[in-house]
Amino acid sequence: MFKNLTKNLVSFFLILLILVVLFSVASENWGLLESPERISTRNLVEKINEGEIAEITLTGNEIRVFLEDETEMIGRKEAEISLLEFLERWGADEEAVRNVSIEYEEETDWGWLTTLLIIFLPILFLVIFFQMIMKKAKGGASSALDFSKTKARLFGEGGLPKKDVDFEDVAGLEEAKDELKEVVEFLKNPKKFSDVGAKIPKGVLLTGPPGTGKTLLAQAVSGEADVPFFEISGSEFIEMFVGVGSGRVRDLFQKAKAKQPCIVYIDELDAIGRKRGAGLGGGNDEREQTLNQILVELDGFDKGTKVVVLASTNRPDVLDPALLRPGRFDRKIILDSPDLKARKKILEIHTRKKPLAEDVDLQEVAERTPGFSGADLENLTNEAAILTARREKKKITQKEFLESIEKVLLGPERKSHILSEKEKEISAYHEAGHALVSSLLSETQEVRKVSIISRGQAAGYTLKMPMEEKRIKNKKEFMAEISVLLGGYTAEQIIYDETTTGAANDLEKASKYARKLVKKYGMSSLGPIAYGGEREHVFLGEEISEEKNYSEEVAAKIDKEISKIIKDAEKKAKKILKKNEEKLKELAEVLIEKETIEKEEFEKIMGA
Repeated sequence: MFKNLTKNLVSFFLILLILVVLFSVASENWGLLESPERISTRNLVEKINEGEIAEITLTGNEIRVFLEDETEMIGRKEAEISLLEFLERWGADEEAVRNVSIEYEEETDWGWLTTLLIIFLPILFLVIFFQMIMKKAKGGASSALDFSKTKARLFGEGGLPKKDVDFEDVAGLEEAKDELKEVVEFLKNPKKFSDVGAKIPKGVLLTGPPGTGKTLLAQAVSGEADVPFFEISGSEFIEMFVGVGSGRVRDLFQKAKAKQPCIVYIDELDAIGRKRGAGLGGGNDEREQTLNQILVELDGFDKGTKVVVLASTNRPDVLDPALLRPGRFDRKIILDSPDLKARKKILEIHTRKKPLAEDVDLQEVAERTPGFSGADLENLTNEAAILTARREKKKITQKEFLESIEKVLLGPERKSHILSEKEKEISAYHEAGHALVSSLLSETQEVRKVSIISRGQAAGYTLKMPMEEKRIKNKKEFMAEISVLLGGYTAEQIIYDETTTGAANDLEKASKYARKLVKKYGMSSLGPIAYGGEREHVFLGEEISEEKNYSEEVAAKIDKEISKIIKDAEKKAKKILKKNEEKLKELAEVLIEKETIEKEEFEKIMGA
């Protein structure tokens, strides 16, 4: 603030000085600014004698003449004689002069100011110039020292206002919350643990897919424990200068120890905690030095230190083993995507402050969102609110929630993408093929909606929801899923005796499933063997190669097995569609007419 004030004052005085100089020059050459008509002495005397002049103003040697018609003129007299003497010399009538109003004004002497400005203005500029250079030099030195200061944001005592989050704001994740309640209790009552010789974990690592609530859970621990909370991202330790990262780590832990009991939270730990010696970048790069310093600081906690380090990552597989050993990050908590019950609770939390209509059924919304993370559900409720506002409604209805699910899953509706009649017909048969195969195979999911309205990259879509959530799948379920994916491709073959590019994404997914069945899950005639070793991760986190732990002969067998799985699934889909070709055509005709078929109408058609 003071720096800005100084700059503003300097700028103000410079502008003021410039204006004074300009005013001084203008005042000495006033006639150029005002541009009045000049009058000679002879004409002046003639006009006085003729009684045409109403007033004369004398300023120094300058004569300003105002005529009866208010015209202004300017002239000059000789120096060192009075105005009356000057006029009499030039033949002015004494009686005529008495009839003219004469005013005398003192002349302002700007000469001294001009002299001062000429002397001191260059000096002032030099002083300001050198002062700016000195400030830059000091600022450079101080900013160099500031590089090693931590960029962690402190919430709570002496820092930013604490975020109003506790365990009640975190739906689901009951096991994770139980593990972290011990951390909260230790921070509140460490004596309870020390009396029985127990030590709280120095570090707690939160892992799980993106959006499952790792950061929110860390903030909830801080809210429950009511202690200062240092928050920083792993990438904020690293700069282009060597040693900055380790310096920031030291500064962070020094500040944390000064505020203990407290929590230090490092988000995206994999940015600095990746395995060392990956083969690229050498052993002395900035990231590895930062990691080494974190290991040293964690080892430096003594028995009485009341600092708990929480960290989160989506990639625990790439972390350095030294970071995960007991005594550093002792406790590892895995956060999964929420189940049906947890999804409903999350929706209830995110709709607390939103006006809901009476027809809103969050249970149905939760059932239609399997695989959604907490962040996805928050985004879903926000999209529903935005859609409600766009439609000039005051309350969110069930319709907005269901439409928002499709938007989050597939993208916005592309109203400008209008299909031709032929494309519409092909898309209808394609989606009808998916839906028909899915409904007639017992191992597949329930069909909730079929549509040929374009969304995102899809020309149409078939929404399927599981009747129950499963974490384990068998080969029959995978084969059924592949048959459903090939249902659209097969329907095009049956109706048109050819296929289109619309099945490209389906074929890609089907091939991926088949490859996993053979190489990863051991669900083929090649036996219970996993083909393809672990992927190697470099320090940048890119997968540069996959270890090929099988021969070319086995590779040919793998390709053959994958092809066999795809062909078998295609045969099953074709058999179902051939047998129910009339149903296929009926579904396609309804889709062409209505563009969308909901669950109830679909079941009615299938049951007819």
